[in-house]
Amino acid sequence: MILSAQTIANHLGGTVEGNPDVEVSAAARIEQGKPGTLCFLANPKYEKYLYTTQASIVLINKSFELKQPVTATLIRVDNAYQAVATMLDLLNTMKMQNKSGRSWRSKISWRAKLGKNVYVGAFSYIAKGAKTGNNVKIYPQVYIGENVCIGDNTILYSGVKIYTGCKIGANCIIHSGAVIGSDGFGFAPQSDGSYKKIAQTGIVVIEDNVEIGSNVSIDRATMETTVIRCGTKIDNLVQIAHNVEIGENTVIAAQAGIAGSAKIGKQCVVGGQVGIVGHISIADGTQIGAQSGVAKNTVVNATIAGSPAVDYAKNQRNIAVYRTLPQMRDEIQTLKKEIEELKKKISSQTFDK
Repeated sequence: MILSAQTIANHLGGTVEGNPDVEVSAAARIEQGKPGTLCFLANPKYEKYLYTTQASIVLINKSFELKQPVTATLIRVDNAYQAVATMLDLLNTMKMQNKSGRSWRSKISWRAKLGKNVYVGAFSYIAKGAKTGNNVKIYPQVYIGENVCIGDNTILYSGVKIYTGCKIGANCIIHSGAVIGSDGFGFAPQSDGSYKKIAQTGIVVIEDNVEIGSNVSIDRATMETTVIRCGTKIDNLVQIAHNVEIGENTVIAAQAGIAGSAKIGKQCVVGGQVGIVGHISIADGTQIGAQSGVAKNTVVNATIAGSPAVDYAKNQRNIAVYRTLPQMRDEIQTLKKEIEELKKKISSQTFDK
């Protein structure tokens, strides 16, 4: 896909400084820009590369003031970071639109119903009763179980597995290796010390505009539903257990784990490697620092960190104390020795009298 500077400016509502006819076909980081690529400048620490980049077009904020001449054509926009996100989405969408047809090496049940302009890659399997909307992209080696429903414009990358009965909304993106609807971790201890598996009879419901990273596992509910609400973004390598509910527009970073029946509110931010215990409620707007362990309910708009997680400011004070523990230990050992010596002196003086 080739776009001119003027076309990009029109799409973004920006203004061109330089050659409006210069064209690009790909995006690049500003420090690695080369002819034919589009870059952006949003972080001031990368400003030096603006004056040396070989990129053809650079997106910058309208308020940015040049300190040196530049060779690239500039497009001034209200927010360069948001603008480049828009352009990357456009480039990716155009690339996706090139995918069409059904590979003869795929297997589609005659009792499945596919919408218009659906792409099905090689070695994908779509079971009976499954339904897709229009413009769905199903890449090679995807498994779609019985009675699965998938909304319009959703993309399933290679190796995605969706178990029986699960429902995926419109405009979702699910990356390679993700498993939707695997059994929840439910086992009943027996008198002989063994464990009896508890049948997981529910489903997973993923609402519209959700993105799920690679190798994410979202377990089906023991009964009823595990729910990921609209607009949620989940990074790679995240585990979401049975009967969890995640609210609208929540963001979860890599390697987080959420135990069964936990309720996460809307517009929450969950940092990397966070662990959330089961059967608790994370209130709307909660922000959780990386590597935190959350074992209690939170209040609205709380910012917490640490393990166990506490108020962020308190955790920072705790960390400051932790750093001084070795010094405090040495001081205490020294004080103990001094006290012992004083005791001996006092005891000796008492004995002499």
